[in-house]
This record gives sequence, C-alpha cells and structure tokens, in this order.
Amino acid sequence: MDRPAAKAPADSAARRSLVRTDLATLLTLSGPVVISRLGIMGMGLCDALVVGNFSAKQLGYHALAWAPTSVILTMAVGLLSGVQVMTARRIGQGRRDLVGAVLRRGLVYSFWIGIVSTAVLIAAGPAFLRVLHLPKDLVDGATLPLIVFALSLPGYGLSVTASFWLEGLSRPGPGAWAMWAANIVNLIIDLLLVPGTFGLPAMGAVGGAWATTGARTFLALAMLIYILRMPEARALGVFSKPEPDRAAAVEQRRIGYGAGVSNFFEVAAFASMNVIAGWIGALAVAAWAIVLNVIALVFMVPLGLATGAAVLVGKAYGARDGPGVTRAGLVAFAVTAVFGMLVSLVIWPNALLISHGYTRDAATLAMAVPALAICCLFLVPDALQVVIAQALRARGDVWVPTATHLTSYVVVMMPLAWFWAIPLGHGLIGMVWAVVVASFLSGGLLLGRFWLLSRRPL
Repeated sequence: MDRPAAKAPADSAARRSLVRTDLATLLTLSGPVVISRLGIMGMGLCDALVVGNFSAKQLGYHALAWAPTSVILTMAVGLLSGVQVMTARRIGQGRRDLVGAVLRRGLVYSFWIGIVSTAVLIAAGPAFLRVLHLPKDLVDGATLPLIVFALSLPGYGLSVTASFWLEGLSRPGPGAWAMWAANIVNLIIDLLLVPGTFGLPAMGAVGGAWATTGARTFLALAMLIYILRMPEARALGVFSKPEPDRAAAVEQRRIGYGAGVSNFFEVAAFASMNVIAGWIGALAVAAWAIVLNVIALVFMVPLGLATGAAVLVGKAYGARDGPGVTRAGLVAFAVTAVFGMLVSLVIWPNALLISHGYTRDAATLAMAVPALAICCLFLVPDALQVVIAQALRARGDVWVPTATHLTSYVVVMMPLAWFWAIPLGHGLIGMVWAVVVASFLSGGLLLGRFWLLSRRPL
C-alpha cells in the first residue's frame, strides 16, 4: 500500500539528480568555450591596439578592411555549426565510430567555404568598398589588408570545424588553449610587422592583417595535429573512410544553412545600425561603438552557453530522449537568464565608469552612458535568444530560428531604429530601444517555439 507514495519522492529525487548532472555538464562545457570565444575578440583587440598605437590612419584602414571579412566569416562559422550538432547526436546514439565521418565532411565543407569566401572577397571586396563612396585614400589603404584578411579564411574555417567537433565530443578545452596560443602568435607577428621591428619594413594595417592570417593558420594546424594525435582518434573513425551516408550529410549541411543565414541576418542588421549612427553624427558612431563593444564582450558568455546547450540537447535528441531534450534546454535557459540578470545589475549602475574606460570626451559620454544603461534591459532576452536558437537547431528545428531572426532584426529592428532615431529625433537612445524591442520579440518567439515542441513526441 505504501509503494505508490514512496515512488513519488524517488522520482523527484531522480529528476533533481538529472538536473544537477545537466547543470554540471553545461558549465563544464561552456566555460572553455567562453574562454575560446573571448580569445577571438582578444585577437581583434590586439590588432587594433598595436595598429592604432602605430598610426590612427592605419587603424582606419585596418577597421575598414575587417568589416566585410567579418560578415563573411560569421556566416561561414554558422554554416559549419552542423559539425557540432551532428557530433553530439552521434554520441547520444552510441555511435562514436561515426563521429569521424562528421569531422571529415566538416573539413571538406570548411575547405571549400574558405576557398570560395577568399575568392569572393578578393574579387568583390575592393569594388564593394568603392561603391560605398568612401574617400579614395581610405579605400586604397584598406584594399591590401582586405585581401590579406581574405587569405586567412580557409585556415580559420578548418580550425572552426576542428573546434566544433571537439566541442561536440564534450572536449572544448583544447580549442580554448589553442585559441590563446594563437593570440600569442598574433601578438608576436603584430609587434614584428606593424611597426617594423628588427629592420623589417613597417607594414601598418597590412602587417596586422598578416598577423591575423598567420595566427589563424597556426590555429588550424594546432587543432588538426591535436585531433590526429588523440589516442582514440582511430576508434572515433577519424582515419576511416566512411560509408556514404547521404541523409547524414544533408542534415549536417541543413543545420549549417539555417545557422549561416541567421548569422548573416544578425550581422547585416547590426551593421546597418552603424550606418544609422553615422546619419546621426560622428559622436553617435563613437558612442555606439562603446555600447556595442561592451555588449559584444558580454555576449561571449551566452555564445558559450549556446554551445553547451547544443551538445546537451543534441545528445538527448540522438538518444531519442524527449524529456532529456526538454530538461537540457530548460537548464541552459535558466543559467542564461540568471547570467543576464546579474550582468545587467553590474552594468546598470556602472555605465559611466565603464564608458570612461573608452573615452574622456564629455559629449560622447553624454550619449554612451544612458544608451549603455538602457542596454541592460535587453541583455536577458538577447542572451536567451541565441541559446534557445542553438538548442532548437540541435533538436532538428533549423529554419524557425532563422525566420525569427529575420523578422526580429531585419523586419522590425532596422526600420524601427531608423524611425525612432531620425524622424522622431531620439538619436542613439532610439536605436537602443529598437534593439530592446527586437530582443524581446526574438527571445519570446523562440521560447514559445521550444515550449510548443516540448509538448510533442520526438
């Protein structure tokens, strides 16, 4: 007679144990990924500091050359996200012998994505800069660094594939350490080529671009050598030519297509915000740059949590464990929301202090400080939307996150930012409120989608 009553506490204890296990796994996976993603920003910051201290004009060339390559690079990273998801699914299915096939497909994809991206940037990049009607000396100065940046894309694509594969195996640590080793390589080349050390010619922005290219090539080689030397590489199928599996190849590409298009929409939308800020005035551009840099640093943590969520959800999905998919997603969402709230409570009262770290100009601070404070309103939904989107892709829902990002950031945010900033005259504050609206819309739609799918059987 007591058995049903005794069973409920036991089930509750089992659920709590599974939640604790998922939480521990999420944090263990996400920590090194956050460190790795911060390394990506660190490389760009290092280039900017070295080139900027050499010459402000050369920093302008460097920044302009970087802009079009960043759009292509972000889209390419999205196209390769299927490597991470499919690796986690194979592990969840208990088919560790098939994860090598995922890696081999990813390396082929990344190679061709890198080659095509390089060719497109070299052929069309300089023409694109001229179309923007920028000053001729600025375009001329940015052209060669843009070409050198383009040469870094094949190597970077290979390193992303290797890193995503290891993350899918729940081994993100090597990628993090390799990324920071690449940062050291980048700094050394920067110090040699940008100012022209030891009798070398001073190359300025071109030297900074070569430093990035050299560091990314080193990163690719380091990651691939690590994988080839893994003791379990043969058991994972790394050295085995896989049997043709059209369904798996299509699914791997399909996940990448969805993420790649999403990334493109977001990058293009936020690039348009720079244009709107430019229409407001030079000070608005500077203030927006401060806000965007702070938010980008914060965003590295949700990116890491998104990877952890994708691996946890992907494994549960591969094992056809519906409750496990839902539980893994909810654990990741809860951690993300707590992080967003905590960092908002730190930034809000310290907006002036943080902005002072970037500039002492009173007029710029007058615009940046209130804008940065208002940004705290969207940190939670913005963090949630990237984690939920990746969790949805991991469970096979690829195109709804893409449509949501298109609607929220292109259809809603861009025109709303222009309308509030220019016709209504709210300036930078109007732009930030548009981001707040878009973030809540995106986060709400994606959370509703996850809840809807959680009520259906896999």
